[in-house]
Amino acid sequence: MDEKTAVLALAALAQAARLRVFRAQIGAAPDGKTPGALSALLDIPASTLSFHLKELVHADLVTVERDGRNLFYRPAVARMNALLGYLTDHCCEGAACGTRSSRRRTTC
Repeated sequence: MDEKTAVLALAALAQAARLRVFRAQIGAAPDGKTPGALSALLDIPASTLSFHLKELVHADLVTVERDGRNLFYRPAVARMNALLGYLTDHCCEGAACGTRSSRRRTTC
C-alpha cells in the first residue's frame, strides 16, 4: 500500500457514521449486509447511509455486489489488513515488540 491509498482509506474512516458502518461490515464479514439491514442496525437513514457506503467503496474498503434485486456491501478485509500493515510496518524499528493485541486477527 502506498501513502496516497492509505490517506484515502483513513480519510474515509475519519467520520463517525462511516466508521460505524465499516465496523458493522467487518462484523458481517465475509457475507456483508444489504443497505436495508445496515440502516436498521445502525439507525442511519437510507439516503445518508448511501452517501457513506459510496465513500467507503471509493476508498476500496467496501465492495458492492448485486444479487438479483439486492445490493450486498462487503468489507474488503484484505484492504483493511493492508492498511493495518502499512500503519505498523515500522513499529519498533523492525524489532519484535509487545504492542500486538491478543484480540487482533489478521484473517477471517
